[in-house]
Amino acid sequence: MIADQNRFQAAIRRFDEVNSEDPNVEVAAGITYPKEVLYAQRMTACLNRVAPDASEALQLAVRCQHIRRWAIPRQDFPMDVQGYNKWRNSLKKHHAEIAGQILQEVGYDPETIERVQFLVQKRQLKIDPEVQLLEDIICLVFLQYYFLDFARQHGEAKVIDIVQKTWRKMTPEGHQLALQLDLPAEAQALIGKALA
Repeated sequence: MIADQNRFQAAIRRFDEVNSEDPNVEVAAGITYPKEVLYAQRMTACLNRVAPDASEALQLAVRCQHIRRWAIPRQDFPMDVQGYNKWRNSLKKHHAEIAGQILQEVGYDPETIERVQFLVQKRQLKIDPEVQLLEDIICLVFLQYYFLDFARQHGEAKVIDIVQKTWRKMTPEGHQLALQLDLPAEAQALIGKALA
């Protein structure tokens, strides 16, 4: 339930305006999008399909989950596990701060802002049901739209490892939804190997 539809739409608009500054582009159905605008739209569409009654805070968190992601490039951190984790933690803080500023600008109360920031930073994963649902949505969007490109850039062993790690983050409901995705045969085969 959206408390104030105008305020909610203003926040979504601002998130999309900020993400439209993304210099990286992606083509979908013949249309060129700033990469993070398209990602945000895919996240919202997935949430609406999976949990149409999601809370306002979760709807906001889903839309801004990658906000201004390009501003903190992966290559600015060491190319090892510690570097990767540091990069991911920096991104979570970055996304939460920008989301908080925008939500404040459009008139959200401190409690809602704090909740959106909590969700975006994926605190208490496996404990908080909404954080877990956000993680399921992230994983489903990855598998549906980004997995095959990722798989083609990496060796099979790494791809299988990533699928297994992704699977561990998801709920049983998320697993069912993932297995129902209409994926190319190549992607299905890799997922099948990872889950065997």
